[in-house]
Amino acid sequence: MPTMVDVARSAGVSVATVSHVLNDTRPVLPATRQAVLDAVEELGYTPNTLARSLVTSRTRSIGLAVSAISNPYFTEILQGVEASALEHGYSLLIADPHDDPGHERKVVQLLHERRVDGMIVAPSAEPRDLVAYLGRHRVPAVFLDRLVEVPEGDGAPRFDQVCAEGAEPTALLVGHLAGLGHRRIGLVAGRPGLSTTRERITGYRHGLAAAGLPFDDRLLVHGDSEADGGARATAALLSRAVPPTALVTANNAMTIGALRALRDRGLSVPADLALCCFDDFAWADLFTPRLTAVAQPSTDLGAQAVRLLLERLAAPDRPARTVRLPCTFVHRTSCGCSEQTEHAHVTAHERTLP
Repeated sequence: MPTMVDVARSAGVSVATVSHVLNDTRPVLPATRQAVLDAVEELGYTPNTLARSLVTSRTRSIGLAVSAISNPYFTEILQGVEASALEHGYSLLIADPHDDPGHERKVVQLLHERRVDGMIVAPSAEPRDLVAYLGRHRVPAVFLDRLVEVPEGDGAPRFDQVCAEGAEPTALLVGHLAGLGHRRIGLVAGRPGLSTTRERITGYRHGLAAAGLPFDDRLLVHGDSEADGGARATAALLSRAVPPTALVTANNAMTIGALRALRDRGLSVPADLALCCFDDFAWADLFTPRLTAVAQPSTDLGAQAVRLLLERLAAPDRPARTVRLPCTFVHRTSCGCSEQTEHAHVTAHERTLP
C-alpha cells in the first residue's frame, strides 16, 4: 500500500507539502498542488484518516440526528446534508431519534462517542436533555428545521439554527382558500411543542384575520406530524356539526393521512373539501387532483446546516446565527382552482415567499 512518503517522492516534494495539500493546512502553489494530486491518483494513495484524526483531534465526520425514516421530508434534507458534507471532505454518521426526547438523547450521545466533529440535529418537541448534553460537552451543533430557545449570556452554549419560514407561507394558503370563498377553513396542525407547529398555527390565525374571518378553535386539531394523526385529526374535523369546507394540512405526512380519512368517508377533493398543504413532495403532482402546496427548500436547508457547522468549527466563539430560508407557493388544483386557472396564474403563484 503506497504511503505519504511514496507520494512525496513521486511528486518531487516534501512529505510536509503532501500533508498541506491533503489537509488544506497551508497554501500551496497550484502547480505543486496538482503534482501532489496527480501522484495520489497515480499511486492510488488513500489517507489514513484514523491516524490523521489522532494528530488533528478531528475525524472529518458529522453526526446527523433526524427522523429520516419516519418522515420523508427529512429524507430530502438528508440529501442536501450529504452532498454538502462530501463536497467539503466530511463523512456522515446518521441516527434516527424518532422524535422521542429520550431516544434523541441516546443517539446524540452515541454520535458524540463516535467522535464526530460536530452535529446537525432536528430537535424533538422536548429538547431540554438534548441541549443540556450538547452544552455540557461543548459539542458544536446546528439545530435544523426546528428552532430551540437557548438562554443567551456568558458561558451559554452557542447553537446555530436553520429553518424555513413557517408563518407567512401558511397565512398565504389560508388567504388563497378564503379568496376562493371559503369561510370555514380547518387546520391539521403538527405535534405540540415544535417551533414549526407554533409558527404554522400563527400563520393560520394571521391568514384568517387578514381575510376578516374569526378564529374558531374547533377548526384547529393536532395531527402530531404523522399520517395516522393526520387521519384522526381530519376525521375529527369532519365530525363537527358544521365541518370545514377547506383544509390546510401542516406537513406532508398529515396530508397523506387527511386524504386517507377523506377517501374512507367517500369524500373527494376539492368537490367536497378544498385542500392546501404545507410541504410539497415528489409525487404531489401525481395525485388527482394535484396538490396545491408550500414547498420548502429541503436540500438547501441541509446544505446551509453544513455550512453553519463548518463555520462554527472554524470559529467556535463567534455569535450564534439563525438562518431562515424562503418557501415557494406551488399552485395546483386541490384548492378548487381549475387547470385553466392554475396555468393562468402560474407566474403569480409559483413564487418565493419570505
